[in-house]
Amino acid sequence: MKEITIQIDKKEHIINIAIELFSRKGFEGTSIRELAAKAGVNIAMVNYYFGSKDKLFEAIVETKASYMKGKLEELIANKNLSELEKMDVIIESYVERLLSQPNYHRFIHQELLLRQREALHHYITNIFTQNMHMVKSIIEAGIKKKIFKKVDPELTMASIIGTINQVMLSKSMCLMLIQKGQDFDPYTDKAFRKRLETHLKQMIHSYLLNN
Repeated sequence: MKEITIQIDKKEHIINIAIELFSRKGFEGTSIRELAAKAGVNIAMVNYYFGSKDKLFEAIVETKASYMKGKLEELIANKNLSELEKMDVIIESYVERLLSQPNYHRFIHQELLLRQREALHHYITNIFTQNMHMVKSIIEAGIKKKIFKKVDPELTMASIIGTINQVMLSKSMCLMLIQKGQDFDPYTDKAFRKRLETHLKQMIHSYLLNN
């Protein structure tokens, strides 16, 4: 059991170092040799866990996306929450995950924009699409029950993610929008995170709810 735990910790450590380097230097600009040196492991260990840099990239996306997949599956199965309450949990979860992992968010967004590796691009979009389908099912359930208006489920989710993206992609732009100084870190400030959650909930409630 101890050996398995050490292996999992080492694998997660390599993934975390890869996220740091990919976000700072880009996928192409980061070599396996540099990654291994930064992580304090040998190249053979990186290859043992992942096989290649592309497979490492896939492992990063799958590892990070699996949290939201599990969260959404739990929400769909939950009979005690209303569809509106489920949307609130989705907003809270996405704000928490994205703001707590700015490096990961930026390098994924960069990969999607550049589209230099078609196979990886499709892999990322396929995983995110699976999660979006689960959100869509919650919105459609609310529409069917006449709790929600007949809205566009896909663009509803795009509105949520798009707002968070605007905050995440440029710290300088974010600071300008919220009128804060350069010493303020919006990604770690709990009050700002709550402000963002509250704004998104107000926006989505107003948009979704039948009055």
